[in-house]
Amino acid sequence: MKAARYYDRGDIRIEDIAEPPVRPGTVGIDVAYCGICGTDLHEYLDGPIFVPPAGRPHPVSGESAPVTLGHEMSGVVYAVGEGVDDLKPGDRVVVEPYILRPDVDTSENNPVYHLSPDMNFIGLGGRGGGLAEKIVVERRWVHPVGDLPLDQAALIEPLSVGYHAFQRSGAKAGDFALVGGAGPIGLLTCAVLKAMGVEVAVSELSSLRRQKALDAKAADHVIDPAAADVPEEVRRLTGGRGADVAFEATSVNAVLDTLFDAIKPGGVITVISIWGRPASLDMQKLVLKEVDLRGTIAYVNSHPQTIKLVQEGRIDLAPFITRTIGLDRLVSEGFETLIHHNETAVKILVDPRR
Repeated sequence: MKAARYYDRGDIRIEDIAEPPVRPGTVGIDVAYCGICGTDLHEYLDGPIFVPPAGRPHPVSGESAPVTLGHEMSGVVYAVGEGVDDLKPGDRVVVEPYILRPDVDTSENNPVYHLSPDMNFIGLGGRGGGLAEKIVVERRWVHPVGDLPLDQAALIEPLSVGYHAFQRSGAKAGDFALVGGAGPIGLLTCAVLKAMGVEVAVSELSSLRRQKALDAKAADHVIDPAAADVPEEVRRLTGGRGADVAFEATSVNAVLDTLFDAIKPGGVITVISIWGRPASLDMQKLVLKEVDLRGTIAYVNSHPQTIKLVQEGRIDLAPFITRTIGLDRLVSEGFETLIHHNETAVKILVDPRR
């Protein structure tokens, strides 16, 4: 089968590899779509980060580069292993792409399983990936999506990132949120916030992405930081108060600085983006405003709630899909577009059989 294999920074190859076996307790999935994530771009530009470098295997997966990429996937079950009796061939599903130690409790009784030692992600740390025709994963990571269109279902994983970020922030209905950056994660975080009754402003340089935020009804206000003073505009919109919560979704230091100026005293800033390099921080602003700066990584028991939001019609994922490409064009039309012309695209999906 065809698969996108990550060898090293700037080195991704489309290769033919063996189909994975369906073992007891696992589920075989024909991949329908897989999104290109900002984390994949970081690996391509700055990595290896999550990918274990060649010769240094991950302690749980036992794999190192080359590994198959892709963790934002949807597909159809084609086989189930012995012991799996609650899924069947033909079921539409998405994958919660974790690699964890076998003894980690991933039930609702453990709200921090995503922070367990040696955590990594399917499609980065090994165990196959969604940028391939097939994948086999443990049953605990497979979530049915009913009749959701499979292209939209491929966005459940990044939407779950936004849902967990919302939870981490402590935002509630009636709050005012400022989201720094209208890339895929920023926009999907906006969509979650709107669905939860939060008033949302997003700051974004790209006119296409600002318009996408409005067209998708993911934001109430859009701000061009090249044309407006973002903190001043936020204070105008909030009667001088400032944002109750803010979300950093760019890994750009200037954006983080802007959030510190726009947040109200005692407000919460949640950092969603993966940073490929150290950031600088004005500690005096954090101290004098008593700002609560929080990190957030991925999701924890978030997929069922996120799927429900979409099934209930509270979030429409279709507007965020910019285009679909084949696996052979992953780098030339996927990565290169998102790296060098990201103002023209939001979420690019890959159909591994196209």
